[in-house]
Amino acid sequence: MQKITFTENLAHNIALMQSVFKGDDTFIVRETTGRNGLHCAMFFFDGMVDSFTINESLVRPVLLSDRRRASADELAGRILQADDCRVETDMDKALAAFLYGDTLVLTEGDARALVVNTKGFARRSPDEPENERVLSGPREGFTECFMPNLALIRRRVRDTRLKFSFLRVGGRTNTAVCLCYIDGLCPGPLVDEMRTRLGVLELDSVLDANYIAECLCDHRFSPFPTLGTTERPDVAASRLLEGRCALVVDGSPVVLTAPHLLQECFQSNDDYYISFLRTNVSRVLRTLGFFCSVTIPAVYTALLLYHRELVPARLLFAITAAQRGVPLPVGWEVLLLLFVLEVLREAGARTPGAMGQTMSIVGGLVLGQAAVSARFSAAPTVIVVAVAGVTGLMAPRLQTAALWLRFALLGAATAGGLYGVGLVLSLTLVLLCRMSSCGVPYLINLVPRVETDSEDAWLRVPWYRMKYDRFSFFRTAGRKRP
Repeated sequence: MQKITFTENLAHNIALMQSVFKGDDTFIVRETTGRNGLHCAMFFFDGMVDSFTINESLVRPVLLSDRRRASADELAGRILQADDCRVETDMDKALAAFLYGDTLVLTEGDARALVVNTKGFARRSPDEPENERVLSGPREGFTECFMPNLALIRRRVRDTRLKFSFLRVGGRTNTAVCLCYIDGLCPGPLVDEMRTRLGVLELDSVLDANYIAECLCDHRFSPFPTLGTTERPDVAASRLLEGRCALVVDGSPVVLTAPHLLQECFQSNDDYYISFLRTNVSRVLRTLGFFCSVTIPAVYTALLLYHRELVPARLLFAITAAQRGVPLPVGWEVLLLLFVLEVLREAGARTPGAMGQTMSIVGGLVLGQAAVSARFSAAPTVIVVAVAGVTGLMAPRLQTAALWLRFALLGAATAGGLYGVGLVLSLTLVLLCRMSSCGVPYLINLVPRVETDSEDAWLRVPWYRMKYDRFSFFRTAGRKRP
């Protein structure tokens, strides 16, 4: 950011600002002179401020003032009628606020700048996120506006120990980031670790939370996420109440949470708003669905290539009859159909509106039927790939991991049969056991040697049974939350 130094000469300051923002037609300088000679200048950007606030809270009080001169302190305390008005001696902070929609006010005879909150840019309403809809529960979602997002969290966690710590990242964008945590509930080492990681970021620009997520995550090349993401204020508040921390990035509706564990990938946003009986059934189905999504194509290929004796005779005869006339080997056949499935999914996601969903469904039906009719593929293979694709949707947070595992297991099945599948699954389990998120084992409550005093691990217990926390790794057993 360009360095600017003001002097006590108001004309010099005006000329300096005009030279810095030369060529920017949205930059506006409003000079105002009171009835007895009080001379002030106001700098703001058109489209980012509320004109009514500037006219009524800044221009009008100066015009009606009887003073000849006033310092910045007197201007803020006795003349201007703004609820958020402060004297800023740090020019970097003053310019950051000015570029974000605040107004700079300078007066003759004082080199200090006055920062007034006059933001008035357009913002969308906090509607429910499309990707995180729930059957029951709150319907609000984060937006791209920084302070309203923090207000959504503050409204749910009305605790004096809730802390908001501001930082700035990105050399050119100078993006504001807020580290949220509950003092005494969130462990100090976790807060210090997050501050350290944010402090060493070397990014030229930050336009979305994913810019930071890829730099902060513990295992950057793992398809399994180690930082949580959400667009729902209730989810972010629940993570804070569990003793975790959250990162709110200006300009992004996505809030990052840490630590993030594997078991959370199989949880839904409304698991705590419906009956625990139904929730537990859903969690079991999601887990089985993910496992079937990554293993079914590989197991099908391995059985037909290497282990036909394990397939029941009638089923084997039916599959063999369907495979007759198909030009491709079963491994290449499954690989081709999986590739077509991913193409259809990507095309449906990029097509706007309801047409994308329609195109994915109709395209899958038409291409599948055409492939079977033209003998490019067998009907059992189409069914196997379709089941893999549908079950993969049950765990949306693990779609990247499912994609990579699906192809890795298919390659292992083609090369070594069920032995290759078992080898890749074993290596994946070893990888998961070695992973951690901000110092917390990734498989907490899933590995016997890594247990916590948490009463909501893989399955959810009723609320009246949760005497401690849903997540209490950093506290000793039997100790209640502060």
